[in-house]
Amino acid sequence: MLRVLVVDDHPVFRMGMAALLGSLAGIVVAGEADTADGAVAAVTALRPDVVVMDLHLGEPAASGVEATREILRLRPGTAVLVVTMLDDDASVFASVRAGARGYLLKGAGPAEVERAVRAVANDEVILGSAVAGRAVAYLTGAAVPAPDAMGALTAREREVLDLVARGLDNRAVSRHVVLSQKTVRNHLSNILTKLQAASRGEVIVRARRAGLSGP
Repeated sequence: MLRVLVVDDHPVFRMGMAALLGSLAGIVVAGEADTADGAVAAVTALRPDVVVMDLHLGEPAASGVEATREILRLRPGTAVLVVTMLDDDASVFASVRAGARGYLLKGAGPAEVERAVRAVANDEVILGSAVAGRAVAYLTGAAVPAPDAMGALTAREREVLDLVARGLDNRAVSRHVVLSQKTVRNHLSNILTKLQAASRGEVIVRARRAGLSGP
């Protein structure tokens, strides 16, 4: 039996997804979670084969991307299928970078969901038609940052980036902007994704070229 964990902070959607998956031959719903921390704990305790993961999990600092990254750090063999309402490039790229094997939008039909769950469990990569073109370009290295990529950052992300470019570590940034270190890490993850940068150092170089980190 294929064991699946359903992670979503909307109880109606979560219960509906669990009911759908539980009705399929050869699939059993091992458990449910509605927070990022709950998802990581459930994976550790229940050891599912597949995690169906939403990206927005209700809490201010919660992130399905961060949960995916932590789950795969603890249990690399777990397959994560993102099922979300978010179809923007940043969300797709961040999920792929975190290690998700599949990405569907919540409008996907039952047959598409079943096919995706079975595919990721079989070590395949599956992408919903709405995001496939962008994600494939990213996976093959064909995607390049848009010339105005820096302009895609939110005001808070630019503030965090400016402080990082000045040489502050995450703890110092956290104190300066009065946010938790976890939230700062989430902002940095989003910044790397939007700029399609491979490292913190690359982000700093780009920020300084863009005129950030001034006196």
